[in-house]
Parts: sequence; C-alpha cells; structure tokens
Amino acid sequence: CPPQLCPPPGASKQDVREKVWDHLEASGLADFPRPVHRRIPNFKGSHQACCSIKELDVFDRAREIKVDPDKPLEGVRLAALQARKTLLVPTPRLRTGLFNKIVPPSGATKEILRICATSQGIKEYSVPVGLDGKARVDLVVVGSVAVSEKGWRIGKGEGYADMEYAMMVSMGAVQADTPVITIVHDCQVVDIAEELLGDHDLTVDYILTPTRTIKTNCKRPKPQGIIWHKVSYEMLEKIPILKSLRYREKQAGKDVTLQDERSDLANASTPAALNEKAMAENTRPQAAMGSAQIGQHYVESDSLSPRLEGSGTITTVYVGNIPPSVRVSELKCALREFRATPLRLNWQGAQHRAFLDYKDKATAESAVSSLKGLSLGGNTLRVELAKNQRNKGQVEINSQK
Repeated sequence: CPPQLCPPPGASKQDVREKVWDHLEASGLADFPRPVHRRIPNFKGSHQACCSIKELDVFDRAREIKVDPDKPLEGVRLAALQARKTLLVPTPRLRTGLFNKIVPPSGATKEILRICATSQGIKEYSVPVGLDGKARVDLVVVGSVAVSEKGWRIGKGEGYADMEYAMMVSMGAVQADTPVITIVHDCQVVDIAEELLGDHDLTVDYILTPTRTIKTNCKRPKPQGIIWHKVSYEMLEKIPILKSLRYREKQAGKDVTLQDERSDLANASTPAALNEKAMAENTRPQAAMGSAQIGQHYVESDSLSPRLEGSGTITTVYVGNIPPSVRVSELKCALREFRATPLRLNWQGAQHRAFLDYKDKATAESAVSSLKGLSLGGNTLRVELAKNQRNKGQVEINSQK
C-alpha cells in the first residue's frame, strides 16, 4: 500500500478508516457525496471498477445478487439489472426489513434502469422481501473503507454489512461458499493486522479496483450466523427484523442470550419483582422467567380488570393472518419474547386473529413496531392498531376485515 496509508503497528480499525478517508479527500480522489468521512467512500473511477464485475464467472453464474446501497456500488447494481438478474438491496439501516427487491417496470429503457440503480430508484422501484421470501443469494457485493489483499475488510464502523451477512446466514439465504466481492479504489487496498478482525467480521473473496481484480483466496471462515451475545437491546430495537430472527432461532433451540441480558439477569432480585416491573412498563425482556412464572392471568385480566374498566385510555392492537395451526400459547410466548405483553388478550383462533389491550396508545404503538414482521407457523402476521377503538378496551370486531 502507499507508504502514507500503511497503518503503523498497533493501529486500530478507526485509525485505518481515518487514514483512508483523509487520503481520498486530500488527493482529490473523493467523489460525491462528500466529505467521504463516516461513509463507504465514493471515489473517482468507481464506475470503471464496478464494470469489471461483468468479467467474473461468479457474476455470470449468479441469478440473485445482493448489493449494498452505497453510491460507489451503483455500477454493480446497474450491471445486475442490465443482465436481468434479481437485485436485492438491504433496506437503509435495516429499519423496515432486510432486503428490498428492485423491480424495474416492464420494458424499462436504459435510462430507467440507470435510475433503478440509484438511491432514488431503490426507493421508487422496490418491493420488500420478507423473512419468508425464500431469498437465495448467489453473490454478495459490499462496500468497504479499507480491505487487504488477504480479503480482510474494514467497513465504516456501524456493523451493518456484517449484520446483514449474519442475518442472511440465519435465513438460509447464503451458504458458506457464496462469494463476496468489494469495490474500492486502489489506495483503499492496505495492510490490515489480523488481530483487528473479530469472528463477526465479514471477509471478501474478490476485490475490484479501477485497475485490478484481486482474488483473495481468503481462508478465514465467514460469520456462521448472528452472534447473539454481541447484540445489544439497542440494536434489537433499531433493527426490528432481528427480533423475528431471534424468535425463530430460540424456537429452534439456539442460545439467543443478548449482550446486556447477562448483567440484567445478575441484577434481577426476584422473578416476581421482574414480572411486576415488566407488566408495568412492557419494556424489558422477560427472558429470565419461564412461562410458569409469568402466569396465565394477564390474558384473563382478573386482577387488572378494575384498572382496565376504570381507564379511558386502553388501546387495542389487532393481530391477523394467524395460521390455524398456531395455538394461543405460541402467541403469548412470542409476545413475551418481543416485550409486548398486553394487559389482556382476546384470542379468536377460529377467525385467525387476536386482539391485544395495552394501557395507552404509546405502549400499543410500541408493541406494533416490535411485532412488525413477526412470523408464526409460516405466516407473517398482520399487526396494526385496531380500527375502532372503544373506551373500555372493547373493539368492534366487524370493523376488521
């Protein structure tokens, strides 16, 4: 790597990022959007680097390609659309799901395809792909701030590319041998000390620059799924789809203890106190308790009913599209898991629906956002505020079609 970009011994990932960002700006190589700091940097020559993907067999063979939404990868998105491949782009910061599939209008001109490859096109011509969308990704293209010839990659530091890959593993969308490509300027190819890499870090198999195609032959294994003990409550709140994946993996018997849960369990004085607190706030997970300790009464609303009947603010949430195979106990378990325990649950399995009463609108809205994307028995549930709110938590059943 250029002498000014060779990280000194003991340099951190952030040191490497700052060096690359500074160099791109100082040398006039940075391109819109600028400054490139804190981004996957766009650079002069990115389109040329992207075009060389067409010469790779792995691109030729791929039918479904996942490409990050970063500006320097626009040329790869365009190449995928022009080659009539299925193009998946992660949703920004994974707020609403994992992927959007870019669907150009039929008979799209070159110009329309060009728009589809941009951030504007990703907004206008995409449809969300749910967890049950059966995505089978043949090729992954990620942006990088720095990468080594050995295939070790440093992103912009927020961990989204690593998390996207881990989620794809969890969904079964990628296999251990699914190739990963990154597109960078030549000056972003630098020496990276192996000790900087964690077991959650994604490595790459090909590096494309404006002048070179580097096959890394990287032997380091890629992440084998989500490393739950590195996931925080905060991340779970930011990325709703993570909750659904966590619930799935828990059902499959995997250990899904979160980073902050260990200290929570240590601090919890008694399950009863925890239970009361959770009932009151609906905010902290109740993973510490088995269903026996939760008790079944919250759904029958016995001790809570005086408070319920006297309150004018109860807000009801409608849950629809519940498959006939799902039992009320499974829904209760999911509600506990997603920290959305209601004051009262009205189960109507024969009509494939349920109604959940919460103490106020804010709590109900928080439950709706937590449960978005939840899948039970193979169906993604429909979760929304019930349309006809009545004062005492009663709901006009007929209003839900």
